[in-house]
Amino acid sequence: MAHYLALSRTPLLYGFTGGLLLALTACSVKESEPVAANAPATPAPLSYSQDVLAEQAASMEAKKADPNASYAAGMVAPKQRMLRPAPVADAAQADFQSEYREQYQKLADNPIHAVAQDPVSTFSIDVDTGSYANVRRFLNRGQLPPGDAVRLEELVNYFPYSYPQASGNTPFGVSTELAVTPWNANSRLLKVAIKASELQSQAMPPANLVFLVDVSGSMDRADGLPLVQSTLKLLVEQLRADDKVSLVVYAGDSSVVLPPTSGSEKGKIRAAIDKLQAGGSTAGESGIQLAYEQAQQGFIANGINRILLATDGDFNVGISDFDSLKKLAEDKRKTGVSLTTLGFGTDNYNEQLMEQLADAGNGNYAYIDNLREARKVLVEQLSSTLVTVAKDVKIQVEFNPAQVSEYRLLGYENRALKREDFSNDKVDAGEIGAGHTVTALYEIVPAGNKGWLESLRYAQVDSKRAASSEMALLRIRYKAPNQEQSRLLEVPIAADAKAPAIADASADLRFAAAVAAFAQQLKGGQYTQGFDLAASAKLARSAKGDDHFGLRAEFVQLVELAQSLQTAANPSSSTMAKVD
Repeated sequence: MAHYLALSRTPLLYGFTGGLLLALTACSVKESEPVAANAPATPAPLSYSQDVLAEQAASMEAKKADPNASYAAGMVAPKQRMLRPAPVADAAQADFQSEYREQYQKLADNPIHAVAQDPVSTFSIDVDTGSYANVRRFLNRGQLPPGDAVRLEELVNYFPYSYPQASGNTPFGVSTELAVTPWNANSRLLKVAIKASELQSQAMPPANLVFLVDVSGSMDRADGLPLVQSTLKLLVEQLRADDKVSLVVYAGDSSVVLPPTSGSEKGKIRAAIDKLQAGGSTAGESGIQLAYEQAQQGFIANGINRILLATDGDFNVGISDFDSLKKLAEDKRKTGVSLTTLGFGTDNYNEQLMEQLADAGNGNYAYIDNLREARKVLVEQLSSTLVTVAKDVKIQVEFNPAQVSEYRLLGYENRALKREDFSNDKVDAGEIGAGHTVTALYEIVPAGNKGWLESLRYAQVDSKRAASSEMALLRIRYKAPNQEQSRLLEVPIAADAKAPAIADASADLRFAAAVAAFAQQLKGGQYTQGFDLAASAKLARSAKGDDHFGLRAEFVQLVELAQSLQTAANPSSSTMAKVD
């Protein structure tokens, strides 16, 4: 694990002398031994004023005397500041940045499959985008991201695409496209595209929203609580009179700051958000429980009922183990309340928990690294974030062995399903929001082309089998938001005797291919061969298209930034961030 400079404090003397020292000189700080060479760039040391330290010490003592006192009690300023010496254990709580401990799920890339033995691929859709914003955060800090932080499908799905709209009574449109793979002339890139029906924000059903905010000590930094407050106030401006908002906070314990309040009372909601202060440990589980209680109190039948959890995911009080928190979200989704997670912060960020909690809670996950991203998620894509048009959406592709010999699915490693799960309506899968686009990419090897696997000496080819012009059959299962029985959609994919070169493919496929190549390159580039970062940037640059919000142009800049950070001799150089 990479370590930041540890901040060590000299224990304060107890009694009057300790209190006087605290008020006059605060604590002395000294640096520990040098940081390892592979550690991320060290941020500026935290500084604490005498008043802040004195106030923190007093609040910690008061908290011990009254365990039920809320960490949101900062709403009302104390009339008199008590100067108490801080016990060593409490003083150390502010040291949350002394150790780099970001957490990511470790997943191996999807394997290569021989169609003769394994012709069917099944997975759940994923509309999360948090991985892209998190990768951007690393690059903008001058670091290549750790490989486990890169989820290919979330990078590809971050961008809007011009896919065909829904038709008939299906809540989304479906299309496919095929072209020569830019990094492998012997394979083809198959794009499966889904475009959900659009819905204007003003046409959304009434919303019952619970803002669940982490106000623990780890959020006491510019990219923590202050960014959360600015983010939530962007959403407040979008509220309508028939919407309701509650505000729940948690630190060492949890409390209700604002009961269900009409969206017409924007000033009251903004004032409650502005008064939040950070400090203490992190009892995330109790906060989640209280948020669900508030959601039930303000529940709107046939409306949007959703909790928006804003945190760094660094839970350390109460139930804090990963599986128990996931089970809690899974149980609560049965009440009709979904859970969206908004990730904030650095260095102690628990990305694995944030992504999996949203999955278990029938919500979506986004990482907010700046106010522009907050606006994208909660203003420009508000209906996509809040309104579900189809749930438990599963994709299954059956490849024709007469046309395809091998394939691999790019990304979706933590969304894999068993073949039998596809028709089992009890198996949970992903949700798709209004206007969302979902892209899945397969790299396939046409029958007769050189693939990754050695041919079998004794394999028999059944000439009668699958003697059709279809390359594959695409199946999609989904449920309407308020139904429990799935519907089946089948789309045959025609074989293309001569797939076009990537340069002749649509701008959307070219750009998605560039993003997919970039994601693979950040993870080591096992299959991209000589197709390097410069080639990814060139391909993306050729496919920027209209780019109304400048997202594709920003991507090109990030690829070029990664190229400057990556050394030719050693892709895992000292600029690579390390994760335990």
